[in-house]
Amino acid sequence: MSTTESTANKSDSSLDNKNTPPVLPTQLQPVQPQEFRHHNFADMELFLRKYSSEFPAITHLYSVGHSVEDRELYVLVISDNPKVHEHGEPEFKYVANMHGNEVVGRELMLNLIEYLCRNYGTDPEVTSLVNNTRIHIMPSMNPDGYEVATEGYNGRNNSNNFDLNRNFPDQFVTITEPKQPETIAVMNWLKSIPFVLSANLHGGSLVVNYPYDDNKEMVTQYSQCPDDEVFQQLSKTYSQNPMMHNGHPCENLYKNEYFTEGITNGANWYNVPGGMQDWNYLNTNCFEVTIELGCVKYPWAKDLPGYWEQNRRALLNFIHQVHTGVKGTVSDISDGTGILNATISVQGIDHNITTALTGDYWRLLTPGTYSITASAHGSGPFGLLKFPIVQQESMATPLLEPSCFLNLLPFYVSIMAKIQRSLEYVSAYYKT
Repeated sequence: MSTTESTANKSDSSLDNKNTPPVLPTQLQPVQPQEFRHHNFADMELFLRKYSSEFPAITHLYSVGHSVEDRELYVLVISDNPKVHEHGEPEFKYVANMHGNEVVGRELMLNLIEYLCRNYGTDPEVTSLVNNTRIHIMPSMNPDGYEVATEGYNGRNNSNNFDLNRNFPDQFVTITEPKQPETIAVMNWLKSIPFVLSANLHGGSLVVNYPYDDNKEMVTQYSQCPDDEVFQQLSKTYSQNPMMHNGHPCENLYKNEYFTEGITNGANWYNVPGGMQDWNYLNTNCFEVTIELGCVKYPWAKDLPGYWEQNRRALLNFIHQVHTGVKGTVSDISDGTGILNATISVQGIDHNITTALTGDYWRLLTPGTYSITASAHGSGPFGLLKFPIVQQESMATPLLEPSCFLNLLPFYVSIMAKIQRSLEYVSAYYKT
């Protein structure tokens, strides 16, 4: 239709319907994934290389190491500046297929890659997430196991027949099995990037599992970590899909099993010594949960679209959670240089985090009022300390302005912050 014709038609319509409000253009619906099938290693590698090549501005494909049988442990980053950590931008990760025969997470990660790439620049939510988050997706931590996997136990372990989710150092027991190549590669990866939030995708039930996964007594009872409230909030964010939230995941298999609101403390379900999620929490700044995606570990390919429909909203909602709580920078006031490894502590929560290379940090918290302390060691006397809180519209608001004061080594700054919905930006400065 020509411009002239369009104008004429609009004019005629307005004469006939003088009181009819103008029709606003309908917002485009997000493009949904089209490729629903099982991907062996060669297929997965081809898929990842395809999207890395087709969307070079927002993707970066890399490997964190190799499996026992020398397969790459691939990760695809999706972000507006995918190759580097941007100051102030949180790092998020999904890890799937840790057990080779639990394949739903692997396919969901490929679906998510397709969804984020194809909707970037057209869908506001996707565009905002990609522009403001560095999203790392590892579709398979156990590619060797997948290659021999069938429904049931076969393929669960790696090629050396070790369960990778019992292979990480544990706070309560000594893990005697040798660390596997996949475990070592992932541990090194997690130490090299300042991850804030993560989920480890499994199968065999339908629930979100949060720390701690075990206890000293190795008995089935609640094992509470210092950030129990935060983990419950994170878990409920994912478990809101009706099937999971119902709390009766596999009635045909486990008739008496019930998870309130679709979440559970790990040790209150069963003990998992050497698990990855607890190691994340205790050894890095990253908060990780384990998500069980369904009772069938290796479903038919024809059922995969249903898993995407059940999980796509939750997958996006969970990424959004990396933008909750407090974030900020600890810098040297004399030259603005960020301070690495400054400690961020929250009064009443016995779990500290540390600043990244350029002094930025992120501290996940539930809504509430907190006294937050930044501390670091310096090499000389301190001058005036300044700790401005910068407020953003519709974000968390400070309860009060922090005072400026002088202190000796090491320096400490205390602030009060009221977390309402989202991010509180806090900058701490000190002078050497």
